[in-house]
Amino acid sequence: MLDICCIGHITLDKVVTPRAVMHMAGGTAFYFSHAMRNMDVKYSLVTALAKTEMQSVTDLQELGIEVKALPSKHTVYFENIYGENQDNRTQRVLQKADAFSVADLADTEAIIFHLGPLLADDIPTELIKNLFGRGNVSCDAQGYLREVIEKGVHAIDWADKKEALQYIDVLKVNEHELEVLTGTADIVEGAQILNEWGVKEVVITLGSMGSVIFYDRTFYEIPAYKPTEVVDATGCGDTYMAGYLYRRIKGDDVYEAGKFASAMAGLKIENAGPFKGTAEDVRAMMGR
Repeated sequence: MLDICCIGHITLDKVVTPRAVMHMAGGTAFYFSHAMRNMDVKYSLVTALAKTEMQSVTDLQELGIEVKALPSKHTVYFENIYGENQDNRTQRVLQKADAFSVADLADTEAIIFHLGPLLADDIPTELIKNLFGRGNVSCDAQGYLREVIEKGVHAIDWADKKEALQYIDVLKVNEHELEVLTGTADIVEGAQILNEWGVKEVVITLGSMGSVIFYDRTFYEIPAYKPTEVVDATGCGDTYMAGYLYRRIKGDDVYEAGKFASAMAGLKIENAGPFKGTAEDVRAMMGR
């Protein structure tokens, strides 16, 4: 039995910032796994990618990360373009990978399944329902709100949201995703709507403004931990959720887990690429 299992595609990422153009692996699966690798939990990743990108899996395994790699005709290929304000990005998708199925996860057992869809059809509602019957389900909503039209990424509503959200215990959204899902820009009202639809813990990340978590009819305002320098924001949301779920499974309450997650994301943004630190590094960030 795993403590946490992440389900999502490793991608090919082209990251363009005002300072550089970088090519690297990416996706929720990649950033979440790196953030988990030095944490004291039993963790595994289930991903799908083409044979030509299997080196990405090997690289993770060499870091001690357990990975189940499913075959796919293509690997997801993202282009992320950032301006000076790292809270804003433009995306294009040059390739898509095969979706995950119930059969793919039949032999995987975990206390928490964290879903990291990158596009709306990556993880079907049928699989969410199946996993809910076997453990707690955490999900990053971003992929369900993205559709690819002529390689451009366009915002859409989550077609199956009212059915699917009944089977999701923890949902992460940013303020824009919250508004798309609920029809309101009001964070309090939006969080309450998601809770009414079945989500137990609503995690709302607000970039440099911190985050808000709604749980058990209570709102928790989580401060941002300011980085010494903003270098690369790609994967910060995934790093946040890795920190949050890690501390929740260790028994922290929502507020303490949120602070740890916020500090972990703040530390990650100081460096290009994924989070490479330890829990002790995060504690030091919290004490700055």
